[in-house]
Amino acid sequence: MKEFLVELTTTVPEGTDQAVVDERRAAEAVRARELTAQGHLFRLWRPVGELRSIGVWLADDEAELREKVLGSLPLWPWMTAVITPLQSHPNDPGRAA
Repeated sequence: MKEFLVELTTTVPEGTDQAVVDERRAAEAVRARELTAQGHLFRLWRPVGELRSIGVWLADDEAELREKVLGSLPLWPWMTAVITPLQSHPNDPGRAA
């Protein structure tokens, strides 16, 4: 699988009932755990004070990532994504010798 740096920004549509937002956020947490168990979500961060997340995701290609992985997130319809394919750097300290 290939690695991708993904920046996700969620914008809840104006007028959305808070119960709907809470339900989707709870479902999002469940789906994130499932995607982690499946090997698609490797790391996830939230910049301090911001309502966006930055993560390292894995998929066979960008189409799979967008359509099957990210597209399965309950909040996906409210998200914008910036996806950057990654490759290993020769000086990466986490790289296997």
